[in-house]
Amino acid sequence: MEEVFKSFCSFGAGKDGAALMDNSKFAKLARDLKLLDKKLTATDVDIIFNRTEVKPKRTRKIRYEQFMLALQYMASKKYPGDEEGFQKLQQVILKGCGPKEVKTTKSTNKDVVGRLTDTTKYTGSHRERFDEDGTGKGLGGRYATDATTQNALSGYVGAYKGKDTYDEVH
Repeated sequence: MEEVFKSFCSFGAGKDGAALMDNSKFAKLARDLKLLDKKLTATDVDIIFNRTEVKPKRTRKIRYEQFMLALQYMASKKYPGDEEGFQKLQQVILKGCGPKEVKTTKSTNKDVVGRLTDTTKYTGSHRERFDEDGTGKGLGGRYATDATTQNALSGYVGAYKGKDTYDEVH
């Protein structure tokens, strides 16, 4: 049970995910593990989370011990009058998987992404930011080097290659 708790606590928190659960992740646990039905609604889950026995006032997150107490309240609401309700709820939670990603954008067309990230097809000053093998030059490709600074001071733009090639006769 503690692994399920930690997986929902750290969902979306990155590598700094603490072992504390807020109300939205508690509701996500109930939704993702399909605990909600006519007897246990999303409103009931919010009320259980905000009970003073579960979460003290002026706090926003709960620890594992408080989470287990909230599950006992959920079991009594979902399985009223059943002595084995808490064990049933634990079995349902343990059978389910971790948090699910909903409505996330995935790249579907690799050709489009490949065309947009192919540095050999870049034009203009963008081409100057990459080496021949396609790796970026970093800040050296973004800011003017000594040669391009001299071009800029003499009136030429950074990507202009034809300095001193203009015919003076015309």
